[in-house]
Amino acid sequence: MSRRLNEDVIKSLLLVCAFFSMIIIFLIIIFLFKEGLEAFTYTNVFDFLTGTEWVPKNNIYGAAPFIISSLFVTAGAIIIAVPIGILTAIFMAEIAPSSVREIVKPAIELLAGIPSVIYGLFGLIIIVKYIRITLDIPSGETILAGSVILAIMILPTIISISEDAIRQVPRAYKEGSCALGATHWESIRRIIVPSASSGIMASIILGVGRAIGETMAVVLVVGNVEKIPTSFFDAGEPLTSTILLEMGEAAVGSAHYHSIFALGIFLFVIVMILNIASNFWLGRGVRHG
Repeated sequence: MSRRLNEDVIKSLLLVCAFFSMIIIFLIIIFLFKEGLEAFTYTNVFDFLTGTEWVPKNNIYGAAPFIISSLFVTAGAIIIAVPIGILTAIFMAEIAPSSVREIVKPAIELLAGIPSVIYGLFGLIIIVKYIRITLDIPSGETILAGSVILAIMILPTIISISEDAIRQVPRAYKEGSCALGATHWESIRRIIVPSASSGIMASIILGVGRAIGETMAVVLVVGNVEKIPTSFFDAGEPLTSTILLEMGEAAVGSAHYHSIFALGIFLFVIVMILNIASNFWLGRGVRHG
């Protein structure tokens, strides 16, 4: 009787914690939308998202430069991180001996634990300088520098989830492929990786969500110039940088203040869609498995 009572108490405690977490999330969402939607009393959604000028003193708020900068930085990070991450996951799951895996896996997990400001300082001192000298451009603070830093930051997410997805592929698939005469690499390329594609896709989507929402590391290396970038060698100012840099100087209740929250709404919606998509791909993989 006492044991059953303890189990009921623990279940009730866990339920309270779950509801408490949900309440916190809903309160954040309500606060964000309450403050951000006020911006559209000064302008409409289309003009806000497509406008190319951001001049708070004239009550002109166009978020296009920040949105495009975010897309550039995120796209660059994905182009760099996805091949490296997937190939590393394949190596860890299918090729590396256990002695090597025991060294590499903790190192990858350590990457996930490094504070983002440390990545930013590393990028500012090393990567920015390297880009400036190697490419012979006036400033190394570019979209490319932000992409490189973000690529390093999202590698643990892509590698860990992709490796788990590859390991979950039934060994009978590989054994059957090898029994039919396929080489080890052919089995990996044609059987194992396609079978784990749902988990790999989910890892990429989660990596995109991490990249597009990162702030501190990016703000130190991208130059923070309010203009629409035309290449990876231009400076830019992503959404997260704008929110960080301008929130302190915006008067509470002003159009500037509400417009910054509107940027937060747009960023929140993007990340929410990416999380839903990743859950869909993970669920798809479970159903197919």
